[in-house]
Amino acid sequence: MTVPERIPFPVVDEVSRHCLQEEEPETVHIEVHLPGRLDQARLRKAFLEALHRHPRILMREAGGGWYRRRYEWELTAEPDVEVVSFPEPGRNALRAARTRALTEAPSLSLSPPIRLEVVEGAGKAEGSEATDLVGLNPPALKGRGELRDKPPPARTRHATVLFLTINHTALDGPACLRILATAAEIYGGRDNSPAPAPTRTPEPPPLSEDTPSNWTRPARVAPGTPENSPGNGLLVTELPLPHRPKGSPYTVNDQLMVTTALTIAHWNREHGETPRPLRITMPVDDRPRDTTMPIGNGTRLVEVPFTPAELITSEDDMPPLLRRTAQRTRALKSLPRPQLGHGASLLTAPVTPVAWRAALTRGLRRAAAPWTSTTLLSNIGRVPYPLDFGEEAGRAHAVWFSAPARMPRGLTVTTASTAGRLHLALRWSRALLSHGDGAHLRDLFEHYLHTTEVAP
Repeated sequence: MTVPERIPFPVVDEVSRHCLQEEEPETVHIEVHLPGRLDQARLRKAFLEALHRHPRILMREAGGGWYRRRYEWELTAEPDVEVVSFPEPGRNALRAARTRALTEAPSLSLSPPIRLEVVEGAGKAEGSEATDLVGLNPPALKGRGELRDKPPPARTRHATVLFLTINHTALDGPACLRILATAAEIYGGRDNSPAPAPTRTPEPPPLSEDTPSNWTRPARVAPGTPENSPGNGLLVTELPLPHRPKGSPYTVNDQLMVTTALTIAHWNREHGETPRPLRITMPVDDRPRDTTMPIGNGTRLVEVPFTPAELITSEDDMPPLLRRTAQRTRALKSLPRPQLGHGASLLTAPVTPVAWRAALTRGLRRAAAPWTSTTLLSNIGRVPYPLDFGEEAGRAHAVWFSAPARMPRGLTVTTASTAGRLHLALRWSRALLSHGDGAHLRDLFEHYLHTTEVAP
C-alpha cells in the first residue's frame, strides 16, 4: 500500500488553522456568470481532470495528536468527495448559493477543500430587478443611472452561475481561479491561457519620508447597525471601470486604494469617530498565471497607510493623492517581506507542540487586534483568463470574488474587472454592519471612485 505524501503546513496555512472560528468560516467565494448552459457530466469530467493537472489541490489535513510539531497536508490521488454539484434551480437559488459560500466552508479533512456549485437559469431577461445583480441586499437604484453608462450583458433564462467556495486555510482565490481556467479549457476546447501581465516601470521609487508609520494604531471601521446573527454579509455590484488618462503615473489599483480609504474616512466621520490614520492591507501575488502556478496560499500582504489630513480632499487634491498613493504602493510592494511578516515565521517554528503554538497565536491575535489594519482591499485586477467554456456555455461576462471579513477588521473590499466592467464585492461581519450599512458603503464607494477619474 502506497503511503500518501505529506506536506507541512506553510506559515499562512498554520496561522489560519490556529484561528478558525465556526461562527465565521474562513471562505473565499468566486462567482462566475456565463451566458449559456453547461452539460453536467461533461463539466464534472473536465473539473476532475483539472484537479489532476494541478495535483497540489488534492489534499486533506492529516490527523495527529496534540503533541505533534506540525500540521500536515496529505496529498490524495483522487477526491474524497464529489466536488461539483448542481443545486435545484429556483427563484432563490442564486441567493442560497451565495449564503452557502459564506456560511459553509469545505471540510479540511476531505480532499479537496473546495466545492463548485452550478446554479442554472440564474439570470432573467435584461431590465429585471436588481436582485440578480447585487445579490444578498438588493438596494434601490435611485440616483445611480440604472447601472450607469451601459447595462451588463443580458441575463437570460439560459444563464449559468458557477460558485467556487474555497477553504481559505488551504487555498486562495487566484490559485482556484487557475484551476477553473484549466477546467474551462478542457470543457470548451478553447485556449484559456492568461493574458500577458501589464508592464510596469522596472525600478520602483524609494519609500517617501512622509509615508505614515505602520506602527501607529489605525482607525477601525465604525460600527453601523450590527445584526444578531453571526457570520458575514455580502453585497456584489457592477460598476464602470474608472477612467484615467493615458500615461498616468497611477493605476486602477491606486484609484481603488484611494477610493477605499476615502469611503471609510467618510463613513467614520458620519459616525462621529475621531480621525485616525488608516491602514489598508493589500494582498500581492507574484506567482505566474500559467499552468506552472503554485497552488496554495501564495499571496503576501502589504499594508498601505493614509493620514487623516490626506483623506480630506477637494477636487484639486485628488491628483496629488493618487500620485502619492502610487509611489507608496509600488515602494511597499517592492520591499522584501515574508507573507505574514517575520513575527509569523517565528510563531510557527516547529519547536513546541502545535497545540501550544495554537493557544499562543490566538492570544497574540486578540492582543494585537487594536493594531490590525483598518480593512483589506483585494484587487484581482483584470481577470487574466477568458474563462471560455465553449460555444454553448460561452465566456464569463462577470466574475466576483469575496474575502473573509472577520473582526477586528470586519469589512473587506474585493474587486475584479471583466469585459470592461468593475465587479465589486463588499463583505462584512454581522457583528459590525448590517445589509443597509453595506448598501450605504457601496454608494459611498461609487461616489469616491468617480472622484478619482479625470474627464477624458
